[in-house]
This record gives sequence, structure tokens and C-alpha cells, in this order.
Amino acid sequence: MNQSINKNSNLADLNEKQIEAVTKSNESALILAGAGSGKTKVLTSRVAWLIHNQTTSPGGILAVTFTNKAAREMLVRISSQLPINTRGMWVGTFHGLCNRFLKKHYKDAGLPEIFQILDSADQKSAIKRVMKSMNIDEELFTSRDLQYFINANKEEGIRSNDYQAFDDISKKKNEVYSMYEKQCQKEGVVDFAELLLRCLELFQKNEVIREHYQSIFKHILVDEFQDTSKLQYQWLKLLTSDESFIFAVGDDDQSIYGFRGANPSNMKDLQKDFNIKNVIKLEQNYRSKNNILNAANAIIDNNKDRLGKNLWASSGDGDLIRQYTALDDRLEAAYLVDEIKMMNRAGSRYDQIAILYRNNAQSRVIEMAMVTNQIPYRVYGGLRFFERAEVKHALAYLRLISNKNDDNAFIRIVNFPPRGIGARSIEQLDDYTKENDCSMWEAAKIFSSENRNTKISTFVNLIQNIEDEIHGTGVDESIDYINTYSGLKEHYSKDKDGGSRIENLDELVSAAKSYIIDTREESPEDLLKNQSLVLAEFLDYTSLESGELQASSGDDALQLMTIHSSKGLEFDVVFITGLEDGLCPHERSLLEQKGIEEERRLMYVAVTRARNKLYLSLAQSRMTYGQPRYNVPSRFLDEIPEELIKRLNSSKDKDLLYSVPLNTSYSESKHIWKVGTMVSHQKFGQGIVTGYEGNENDLRIQIKFSDHGIKWLAMEYAKLSEA
Repeated sequence: MNQSINKNSNLADLNEKQIEAVTKSNESALILAGAGSGKTKVLTSRVAWLIHNQTTSPGGILAVTFTNKAAREMLVRISSQLPINTRGMWVGTFHGLCNRFLKKHYKDAGLPEIFQILDSADQKSAIKRVMKSMNIDEELFTSRDLQYFINANKEEGIRSNDYQAFDDISKKKNEVYSMYEKQCQKEGVVDFAELLLRCLELFQKNEVIREHYQSIFKHILVDEFQDTSKLQYQWLKLLTSDESFIFAVGDDDQSIYGFRGANPSNMKDLQKDFNIKNVIKLEQNYRSKNNILNAANAIIDNNKDRLGKNLWASSGDGDLIRQYTALDDRLEAAYLVDEIKMMNRAGSRYDQIAILYRNNAQSRVIEMAMVTNQIPYRVYGGLRFFERAEVKHALAYLRLISNKNDDNAFIRIVNFPPRGIGARSIEQLDDYTKENDCSMWEAAKIFSSENRNTKISTFVNLIQNIEDEIHGTGVDESIDYINTYSGLKEHYSKDKDGGSRIENLDELVSAAKSYIIDTREESPEDLLKNQSLVLAEFLDYTSLESGELQASSGDDALQLMTIHSSKGLEFDVVFITGLEDGLCPHERSLLEQKGIEEERRLMYVAVTRARNKLYLSLAQSRMTYGQPRYNVPSRFLDEIPEELIKRLNSSKDKDLLYSVPLNTSYSESKHIWKVGTMVSHQKFGQGIVTGYEGNENDLRIQIKFSDHGIKWLAMEYAKLSEA
């Protein structure tokens, strides 16, 4: 290996700070990597440097990422730098690696050898079944509420028998949690949160296994460390010993997943727990022009308690940031159309232009404008390939064949395509499973043998015939057979819009074939011998895969997405829309410092997606729930230095900015205060009018008070006076 690689070849294209990080001696390190500063290059170069300099072997490295795409990219880059086979390396997502540990130690973890993974949609279906068995109405609390409750507790490491209920509602939720745990254990399935918690418990309870892996992994590398949760950090700490080192790369300014449990304070805990004295800051940006970076720096500098860095680029200042203020959201969309058409005529590709928004509801008006003007677009972050209904139906046949205890899979396909098995028949099966503590499949087989229901007998025979026919065939051939023999293709062929669904079923066959080629090294004969194991691992892949398999991804189409979805992406031109207080920052965050700070980090992420041009837009009036809502500009706009902004149609004069035409149904009311007017309230003191909602008979006014934050008041009783 040393003969084929020049000693410094892995460092040749790194800057001074990157080299300092990559060549760090045997000690734990925190690399504060700003947006566009080459963190993936640093991570992969670090792995290559460790192996090349014989500090460790490929098997002695554990590299953790947050997406499968990032894990694949890391492996590709490592293999381009070193002539080694990377397939056996421990590189993957937290969930993927936990799944790998649990597969190796399933008995110690209290799991069946072939357990299956519930994706988010399947988990919700499983919770609904528990609710039904407990006679819980969704009006009391929804399956979504319970899913959040269960996952939030697992993320905190709390099992149902450890949970301390504080009222009747929380007690009832925990009863569902307990029943859900028992149901999953009985069926041999685990959800995403369970993968991590079960693996953590395995290491906590089994000292031999824990010490075994601590002795193997001398170097643990973590990508996007700012997004780690409390549980994930505990898991990482358990895998380290006094003789191992953590190399964490992250950016506290890009921590935007608090709702998923991300805890940016883990970065400070890491410094303390692993005695890290010197944080290496990667501040040179290779993506954006300096005007864009200076705006991002100015915005994020308003956050307190950050580790601190200042992005800069050697590529020049670039254009000023353009800011546009529209009278309403339709005119905002019209402005976007005009600018994008002009850019396209000048030679810009649509796929290098992105429109970002704070929430999905904002896309409706924008999409209508694109359709009307025949601009091709793609909404990023829609349904993933493996989440599409027709794909999940085909996979459910495979899941049931692989694990007869998987009641979720059984229920999904027992009457799909429709075969005349009604809700009453399924209820009878369900009742039988409760009385006899068995699976739905076992109940169906008994019903079939006793001729209780001929249609259920037909289904049982169908599954058994499919199982017989696909025995000894590859996963791709099995899926191809299921697509036809199950009746799925015939069912969709009768639907006038079924062509794309059939194409997706065919694409699933291709996905299975690609999976085998990309991940398996066995001979075709050995693959067939281990058919059940290969099948189970492919099903794991479909649950864990976070990328999209969309043929349209290469089309020249405008990119529309939420700011959250844009993280990790970059574009020549970026439009950030809806920059109004209450929208960005979101109104839920306005009364909490931590909430505002996370929203500011979200704005920072949005700004740093742009390479060359950045546009900021807002609307003075926006339709919300069928009513016009009047807005004030986002506070984040005021945090950008004036010399970086080119205002396209607005004055800094506040009277002009807030001169919003009132809805005609409000205009005759003597109580109306212009948006932007300072008013006084007997209880809350002075504030500024920021919006209205409702109608003349039930009009509410939104006021941002100096000492009490934002309040909605009934206009009839507000008793306001001009300040």
C-alpha cells in the first residue's frame, strides 16, 4: 500500500487548518466546520491518513453519519484515496450501525434472529392497532401524538415501566406505550428509536460485548455532531475506552433539528468529557461569495452561547443580496417567476435555482405560479421511493413471507389487491389472535384449515404458493414474481393513472438487483443458499434508506423545498421567501430564547446554501387559513448589514413598509390600527401592531408587546390607545 500512495497525497489539496485536523495525533478532537468548509473531505482524509500511516486498520475505525447518502459518499472517497475494499468497514448511520450490532448479537439483545424494522408510517399503523385493541378513540389523542410520546421517551432512554406519569392523560399514553412494546416484541419488529435504545441497552448490560467493541474501535469519527441526541451521545461514549479517540466534526450554528432531539450542547459536553483543549475551526468557505457569508456571519452572531467562528472566502465579494417586498404572497410569487425566467433566458439552468420556504404550506402559491408560467419544478423532500404505497404493498408480501409474525404486513395485504375480505373477517381474525396469543397469519391458517372463511383460505394459499415459487430465487426475481402473481400489476393496470405505479414496481426490482450488486460479495450460489438472510437484509435496507430513487432528479427543474430539507445542499441561486415575523422566525418560537436561536440557525443554513446569488423576499399580506394576515418583516432582515443589501422596491421608511391595504371587510371599522402602529394596552403596556385575523364580527389583532411578547387580542375588548 505504501508503494502505491505518496505519503502526502491525501493532504495535497487541503488548507492549513484542514491539515491540522486530519493529522491530529492520538487524541480526541472537535472540528468546528462551517458551512461549505470541506468537512466531508476532512473526515475521509482523516480515515485515509489513519490507515495509510498504519495508526489503525480499516476494521479499527467506526465512522458515524446521519444519512445513508453521506455514508456512501464517505466510502467512495475513502476508496478513491486508498486501494482497499471498503465494504466491510464500519461506516454508516446511527440506525444502520445499531441494526448491524443487533443482528450480530440478537440473542443478547432479546430479539429474534430475523427481526424487521418499522419505518415511520408502519410504526404509526402499529400504534393504531394498539389503540384499537384498547378501545382508545383518536379524539382523546391521535396516533401521531402517541408516536411522538413513544419516540420522545425512547430518545431519553425511558422504557414504559420507568416512565413517571403526572396525570391521567400521561398515564393512559404510557399504557399504550407499554402495550406497543409488548406487541412489537411479540411480532419481532423494532422501530427506529428502538434500534438505538436496544443497542445502547445491549452495551450497558453486557460488559463482554461492550469491551469487545471498545477494544476494536480505536478511532470513532462522527459527522454532523451538532445533530446528535442525548441517547446518541451516550451510545458513542459507551463505545469508547481510555485507549480510543473521538474525532467529531460539526457546526453548532447549523443545529436545526431540536424537534428530533438534536442537542448542540453535546459539543461542549464532548470537550469536557474527552478533555479537548483546542477546538479546530474550519472557517474558509469554498461555496459562497463573501457578501453572502458576511450576511450569514452577521445573522448568527446574534445567537448567544455559541462556540463562534467567522466564515470567509477567497473567491471575491460577489453581487449584493437582493431584497424584495411584495404587497401579498401572489405578487411575491410573480416576482420569483419574473426573476427566474430572466435568469433562464440568460443561460442559468433551472436545477441550479432553489426556492426555500419555512413550511410546506407556502409552496402552494409558488407552485401555482410555476404551473401557470410553464416553469418545470420539483418539490424536494416528498415521499421517498420506499414509502410509496405501491412499493410498500409489494414489500409487505416479502415481509410476511420473511416473518409470519409481522401483523402489520399481514393487515396491509390481506385484502390488497381487493379480494373480498371485509373488515368483519379481519376483526374475527384479530379477536382470535387476542384469545389465543398468536399472530394474524397463524389465525388465518387455522380459519383456512377449518373452512371458516374461503376468501381467507384463498389468501393463505396465495402466500404459500408465492413462498414455494420464490424459494431458491434472488430477491429481485422474487419481487418480480410477487408484482405479477399477487395481482398488484393487474390491479394498477385498471387505473387510468396506474402507469407510474407499475413503473415504480418495476423500479423496485431494479433497486433489489442494484442492492445485491453494490453490497454483496458472495457468489450467486451462496446468495441463494443464504436467501432468507439476504432477503431480511434487503428489507432492512428499504426501511433504513433515506435517499430518493427518483428518475426526475436529473431533470432541469427548479428546486422547491423547506429550509430544513435544504441542509447539505447548495445552488448557484437561492430565493429565501416568506421572511416575515411569525413565519421565519416561526410564531411558535417567538416567546422562547432557545426557539428564536434555533430559527436563527435555520436562517443561517438557508443563507449559506447560495453560491453566487441570494434573494430575500417577503409579503406584507399573506393568506392564512383563508384569511389575509398582515405581516412585519422578519427580525433577521434587520440583522444583515445595510451595505450588503440591494433593496429592489422598498424604502427603509417604516411608514412605507407598513402601509398595508386593509381588507375591505375591515376598512369601515373605527377600531382598525394600521400594521406597524405603536399602541398601548392597560395590562401589557406598549406594543406594535403586527397583524389581523378573523372577520368583522370576530376580529383579532396581533400585537408584539415590548415586555410581554406577541399576543392575539379580541378587537372588541382590546381597548387600545395610540402610544
